[in-house]
Amino acid sequence: MKNYSVIFLLAIFSSCASIKKHNEQRASCIPPEQLKEDIDFAYSKLQQMHPQLYWYIPKKELEYKFDSLKQTITEPLTPLQFYFKLQPVIAGIREGHLSLRIPRKKFTKTEIKRLEHQKGMFSRFEYYISGDRMYIIQNRDSIENIQPGTEILSINNIPVSDYIKKYRGLISSDGDNTTFQPYFLKDLFFNFYTAENGFGTQATLETLYEGEKRTYTLTRETKSDSDLEKDKEMQKKTPEKKLNDYVASSNSYNRSFRFLDKDSTIAYIKVKSFSRDYSDEFYKKTFAKISHAKSSYLIIDVRNNYGGSLYEINNLYSYLADEPFTLIKPSQLTSRNVPLRTNYFRKSTPLEYALKSIAYPSYFFAQTFSTYKKDGKVFYKMKADKPTKPKKESFHGKVFVLINGGSFSASSIITAKLKNDKRATLVGEETGGANDGTVAGFYSYQKLPNSEIRFPIGLLLVQPNINFSDSRKGVVPDVTITENMQDILDKKDPQLDWIKNEIAKEKQNKGQ
Repeated sequence: MKNYSVIFLLAIFSSCASIKKHNEQRASCIPPEQLKEDIDFAYSKLQQMHPQLYWYIPKKELEYKFDSLKQTITEPLTPLQFYFKLQPVIAGIREGHLSLRIPRKKFTKTEIKRLEHQKGMFSRFEYYISGDRMYIIQNRDSIENIQPGTEILSINNIPVSDYIKKYRGLISSDGDNTTFQPYFLKDLFFNFYTAENGFGTQATLETLYEGEKRTYTLTRETKSDSDLEKDKEMQKKTPEKKLNDYVASSNSYNRSFRFLDKDSTIAYIKVKSFSRDYSDEFYKKTFAKISHAKSSYLIIDVRNNYGGSLYEINNLYSYLADEPFTLIKPSQLTSRNVPLRTNYFRKSTPLEYALKSIAYPSYFFAQTFSTYKKDGKVFYKMKADKPTKPKKESFHGKVFVLINGGSFSASSIITAKLKNDKRATLVGEETGGANDGTVAGFYSYQKLPNSEIRFPIGLLLVQPNINFSDSRKGVVPDVTITENMQDILDKKDPQLDWIKNEIAKEKQNKGQ
């Protein structure tokens, strides 16, 4: 126990690393030779741990990109400046899960509390990006009476198009997919912007609406007592919030269910994220209701769902299957020791660090015996690569699935499987995630030695158990229907409407 006390004390001291020191490092300039060392380090770790590094880019081409980057490093750079040089090369690997973490300023507890007592400037709007143009499509608090459909021309006199062109190069989907970027970029745009410009107290927007240019000044307002009380109320976990996986930051649910018609023949499930939280109970209750109603049609909406838990999608598929199925193929690793490089102690509090130290031997043996070799390759044991039986209350009617460019990772795995098994009709646009799988699963969180930029590397090649398309594309819908900004502004849903009309036709034909 004395040893664990020492570990506990060491953990306390290490967790007290100065925020000031971190921010000074972030603002300091790093010599070119050290930055080049970081580039070599990043490529070396990718070669060691990434199981499908040259899936979408030839080895020679990637080596040329890294070498060319090193030749451009001729003067000292801050970590953030270096990030904007290295990340486009990482994005060029065309693996959507592979990305450097933005080197951000850290805040003290006092600063965090102050920010929590203020309203955001940019987060109170919803955005739409088309090409190099950005529009506001929702103004939740009616700030300055800015109308949905307003184009943002510039922020603090810098054209938005310049930012979009710069930030687009930081984002990669899987393979040659082109539908993912507009969805992901609209969500990440102000993450990049604030990393560059900080959390300012005001910003000037030049806008265009119905041919008229106007200028607005946004300010970071202080929350009222009623706002703070509302925040507290939103944080409370009710049974409904747990079941539907409530997200306080967006005041929305990750999962929801309803019938779309009076006679309950059309069931509709919306999943914004496969978070796994309370998902067993949600699907059990939902499909019990569908079974009791004897619904003939089921619509599953995974548009703008960036993925999540393999466990959850395997469980969901078990409610759609007519016979035992295997969701994914065995997941490949680069070596047997890779599972032990997942940063077991990452983000641990001092107490967690001490407890994890005690449990580490069990973790070590569990990870060691979770791999196996076959045909000269190393694989990781996963529940989803074993046969799964259908649930007793599985749905046997007709299934439609709504997809778009924001359907990524686990969303693409399950939709690729549904399409391959001819279990559903996919409607919408090509998914942002690849049809033939991706590299993710769990990560090794590397840190570049000189810039100290974090670099998580996916360790598992996860592929749906299907006949591969070798298309380098996302999951292509059976029926392609796109949605434009005007549809959103008019609160129209042409993709869902197509399914409703198709069901109405089928009902009519059956009635005849």
